[in-house]
Amino acid sequence: SPEPPCVLGIDLGTTSVKAALVTGTEQGLALAQSCSRETQAHTDSLEAGPQGTEQDVQRIIRALNECLAALPQQQLQRVTHIGISGQMHGVVFWKSDKGCKWTESGTGPAFEPQDVSHLVTWQDGRCSPTFLSSLPLPQSHVSLATGFGCATVYWYLKKSPDFLKAYDAAGTIQDYVVAMLCDLKKPLMSVQNAASWGYFNSRSKSWNTDILKKSGFPVQLLPEVGDPGSIAGRTTRAWHGIPKGVKVGIALGDLQCSVYSCLTERTDAVLNISTSAQLTISMPPGFQPPETPDPSSAVTYFPYFNGDYLAVAASLNGGNVLATFVGMVAQWTEELGLQVQESAIYTRIIQAALAQNHSRLSVHPAIFGERHIPEQLGSVTDIGASELSLGHVTRALCRGIVQNLCSMLPVQRLTDTGVRRILGSGSALARNEVLRQEVERAFPFPVVYGKDVDSAMGAAMVM
Repeated sequence: SPEPPCVLGIDLGTTSVKAALVTGTEQGLALAQSCSRETQAHTDSLEAGPQGTEQDVQRIIRALNECLAALPQQQLQRVTHIGISGQMHGVVFWKSDKGCKWTESGTGPAFEPQDVSHLVTWQDGRCSPTFLSSLPLPQSHVSLATGFGCATVYWYLKKSPDFLKAYDAAGTIQDYVVAMLCDLKKPLMSVQNAASWGYFNSRSKSWNTDILKKSGFPVQLLPEVGDPGSIAGRTTRAWHGIPKGVKVGIALGDLQCSVYSCLTERTDAVLNISTSAQLTISMPPGFQPPETPDPSSAVTYFPYFNGDYLAVAASLNGGNVLATFVGMVAQWTEELGLQVQESAIYTRIIQAALAQNHSRLSVHPAIFGERHIPEQLGSVTDIGASELSLGHVTRALCRGIVQNLCSMLPVQRLTDTGVRRILGSGSALARNEVLRQEVERAFPFPVVYGKDVDSAMGAAMVM
């Protein structure tokens, strides 16, 4: 019998690019192959200085090309659909007729970014509360925050207007990749990504163009918007052995895709810990979010699929907190005249924490703030002389990450909603047994864990 067709799922994450090849079996969809590459794309922001958080798009696409080159050619040749997800809220700008150049690689044609800006990520902090309060009030169920695409465009408009003149297209990093594959003259964005940019009305599925025009916002940069799950176009060229003419889905949010890869029952809650962290429950069919947001609420409603919504405690503090802690330990050892690889430190601190079953040390890990209380940062309390080992501190830090999420979406609300099980996903959770232990302590429900490539899997499954 002929080999079964494949669907390629891609996730363009904050720290890594993941690719998953999915095939149909008698039991349903199954992961045939997967690949992950760290992007190491973080770069300095010339305009925003230390408050800016930017990534080099060249490096992200290089990691994507490396991922695809590592997958089996014979399976890539059987790909019929491509689904792409990625980090939400962020924005990248490009010139629509010069967004990329196609070259021959060892595995066939590939594209490289050409007239493309840095990606200003969801973690960007250039828009202060004072700056945000100077902007027009959006007509949206989502509170505007720093790192949101439209807020970043406003920042450039007011602080560096010449920057915007060089570009005529904008989108998330995943929208950019879809536009390049399908040669879209005008980018196409899903409702999921548009809602994460601000100034988007999810009920009417339209941008707040009247509000934006009145304040001089360059509305020509805004992508057209379509439904998640729809087709954006077809590949205009062969790509790493994937045939020309393959259907490409409209780009999706990574959170929605990680939920889609595992959520089967409305009685499940999904806990995702990767660079950031989210605790998610699905809302009943027909639910509509309030027309105006409560800025002090820790729960946001994210558009999902088929008109449904997710209630999400979206924390800015997840695996990035552990990465910062590891970086601090590495810096201290270097200042003491020693050299230790960060990967070795990570392994050691997890081992040390596994040996410490409990710590009275209390860590509030919000070193990156939270969107609903940006002014409140991290703290450490209940510091006793006997609990200062790396094991104690790491154990308390992992517990703090989980407890912070539980403070945003309390266990009682999960119980009241009828939740009976926690589905754990995300790279930080997959790689860290201490975090998993703390999750199991925090929730009075059974916990089932997914794979490290959940978002890429979800993007493929949607197709």
